[in-house]
Amino acid sequence: MRSPEFWRRRGVLSDLLVPASLIYDAASGHHARRAEPVRMPVPVICVGNIVVGGAGKTPLVLALAEMLQQRGISPHIVTRGYSGDLAGPIRVDLDRHHAGAVGDEALLLAEQAPTCVARDRAAGARMAVEFGAKMVLLDDGMQNHSLVKDATLLAIDGAYGFGNGRTLPAGPLRERIAPGIAKASAAVLIGDDKTGVAARLGSVPIARARLVPSMGTVNWQGRKLFAFAGIGRPEKFFETLVSLGADLVGKAEFADHHRYRERELAGLVQQAAASGAGLITTRKDWVRLPDSYKTQIEALPVRLVWNGPEDTALIDAVLDRLR
Repeated sequence: MRSPEFWRRRGVLSDLLVPASLIYDAASGHHARRAEPVRMPVPVICVGNIVVGGAGKTPLVLALAEMLQQRGISPHIVTRGYSGDLAGPIRVDLDRHHAGAVGDEALLLAEQAPTCVARDRAAGARMAVEFGAKMVLLDDGMQNHSLVKDATLLAIDGAYGFGNGRTLPAGPLRERIAPGIAKASAAVLIGDDKTGVAARLGSVPIARARLVPSMGTVNWQGRKLFAFAGIGRPEKFFETLVSLGADLVGKAEFADHHRYRERELAGLVQQAAASGAGLITTRKDWVRLPDSYKTQIEALPVRLVWNGPEDTALIDAVLDRLR
């Protein structure tokens, strides 16, 4: 689904849904209290957020995996495999699996480190250990209570923050802010803090980072592009293209993890051609495309970059405590 606009601020529609949010809170609390998390024989680092939609978790997991690899530590990633058909646990094979089977994020993660898809996260972590993991990176697991987490990094989109501060369905929160923050060993604030969210984190250490295109020497200035995206907040992708100097002549939004149909893609190709523009999407969307369209559509990959040495040092300190 796409995040509805009323999740950004409180209003009549959000107010009407508050009773449903109270039911959601009660059910979530009951589930958490009944959980019996298991401990793995290796450290488990959870990367998550407390809002629905894209907060930059996948780039953060990729950046952490790279940091660990540079330290000589072999991390394995465990992810649920959103939008994929396989429940797992199964180890992602880039030569065999496609997005329809394991989900788009799993394919991107597996390019960096061994990745297990498992709706049962504990089973996925056990598989990772069997395959030699010295550390498990749990992708998007803050609200999953099946595992003991040795450290939790809270990913926050600086432009969106915590939205209107209400839980589903009255707002974008998967859990209330205070309990969510209490779980965090540190927060990673991605992009400029446009909502004042840093002030709400209390004593939680904050590392600051940003997402930057990783396209090398490509010159975007003045390029005519028609963009489309099926991610949590597509406007972030469109804004990135504009900030690079591209001439965005058209755009189309789809739900997160959307499975593109032939007629949709044919229509997008036609619209771009009619405007004399190139067709571009996110790397996460691109891996979901049929092979026949991948040569016609460009992808904009992004990577997470720490703002300064103090931010890297903070994350290093979190990792050091796990040894």
